[in-house]
Amino acid sequence: MSDTPKFEVIDRRKIKAEEEQESPRSETSNPSAAAPAPAAEDPAVSGGPRLVVNDPPRESAAEQAAPEGATAEQALELPPPPTAEESSQQKAAYDASSQRLEELIRAQNPGAGAPAAVTFEALVQQFYVSAMIQMGAGTQEGQRPRVDILGARNTIDLLAILSEKTKGNLTDVEDRMLRSVLFEVRMAFLELTSMINMQAMQPNVPPPMGKK
Repeated sequence: MSDTPKFEVIDRRKIKAEEEQESPRSETSNPSAAAPAPAAEDPAVSGGPRLVVNDPPRESAAEQAAPEGATAEQALELPPPPTAEESSQQKAAYDASSQRLEELIRAQNPGAGAPAAVTFEALVQQFYVSAMIQMGAGTQEGQRPRVDILGARNTIDLLAILSEKTKGNLTDVEDRMLRSVLFEVRMAFLELTSMINMQAMQPNVPPPMGKK
């Protein structure tokens, strides 16, 4: 038996034609369906930051099929880790490729300085900047902040995981920086969510007669 997968070809033109034929009948039988939807609230009128809620990531088929209480490793069935020799060879190839890339960039941009070294402080700073931007920081003057509050919460939680997993393995400077950054982004999150809750509790009062 051939292993070539079989595909079913569906004529989308035929389906579209059938939908167009059924559409007039459904509109006449249900007049309320043709009624225009209520206009959405103008974001420029209402005050406060503009929330952007990203859909949560969908679970994979392995995670859905995993029994309750199973760990992520058991659900994903991770392959065996690479050997020490494989990791060493890959690291050497990575370093050589990275060095060639830097040489190419410097050849095309002679005035460019050496790239900044990647450090633990740079990693923490990247998380910090991401969380603050997700909470509306850095918005240009005159523009309304665009807030991704759930994304900010995820970034802050990642910082908390980093703090927990590196406990006892950091220098005094690294530990102090991480704890300070985590405290600051959590405080900004509390202030922002407090503002959001206050706006949600305010009733929508119509404007006075004769005013728009």
